[in-house]
Amino acid sequence: MTEHADAATLLTAPRVRELATQLELRPTKQWGQNFVVDPNTVRKIVRLAGVERHESVVEVGPGLGSLTLPLLESSAHVTAVEIDPRLAIRLPRTVAELAPQLADRLQVVQQDAMTLTELPDPQPVALVANLPYNVAVPVVLSFLERFPTLRRVLVMVQLEVAERLAAQPGSKVYGVPSVKGAWYADVRLADRVGRNVFWPAPNVDSGLVSMTLREPPATIASRADVFACVDAAFAARRKTLRAALAGWAGSATEAERMLRAAGVDPSLRGERLTIGQFAAIAAQRIG
Repeated sequence: MTEHADAATLLTAPRVRELATQLELRPTKQWGQNFVVDPNTVRKIVRLAGVERHESVVEVGPGLGSLTLPLLESSAHVTAVEIDPRLAIRLPRTVAELAPQLADRLQVVQQDAMTLTELPDPQPVALVANLPYNVAVPVVLSFLERFPTLRRVLVMVQLEVAERLAAQPGSKVYGVPSVKGAWYADVRLADRVGRNVFWPAPNVDSGLVSMTLREPPATIASRADVFACVDAAFAARRKTLRAALAGWAGSATEAERMLRAAGVDPSLRGERLTIGQFAAIAAQRIG
């Protein structure tokens, strides 16, 4: 439980608009800026993320600080990665105004999350963020690859993206994001979020994706090898794996050999396979 001394004043819709006016900020589509204006929603995100008082968190795209404030309440430290220099400069001031007792728990990194390769200490155990729709999947996958201390992820993304990330084999929306996410973690759709909690309101609903990290499948193939196999399998979704993997394997005949050796029916399509099966196929190319 959050102690009373750690309580922060959260951002409401009027306060968000006031801050935006002060900064002469017009939310841009380029950076996917839709700011959360509902305190109940950010509280729910922090609760579902399971953030604990001793833990360090990384937040991508903190914007005006709607989610940052309750994260600071619940954690030991928040590293906020913000691409917009105006927002990066303003965020510490907002925290100092609304929760001065928490200001020393915040560190802001003004950088593009897509190109970020290092984070300042303390290293995060959780990624919690309201992610821009256009970069949500690559940001999540790149952070899982680059920051091995992460144990949990809770991100708010476009509902369609959330459903893809959490999809299981055989689902119509199961694809590359689903398989690559499953390499790192158990992934599920934690909740749905309506568009009215944002300013400006997007024209789509959102979803909360929860990821609990675990060991990847046991295989002699590297992550890059497995992901190359996944990419090839889904580059032509309608083709059988024998045909789709022909270029990757060297020929359709060699693809069939690898598939059978991995215990996979060559007439199946990629959307039927688990990450473990893709790992087994990739291992045949190594062996």
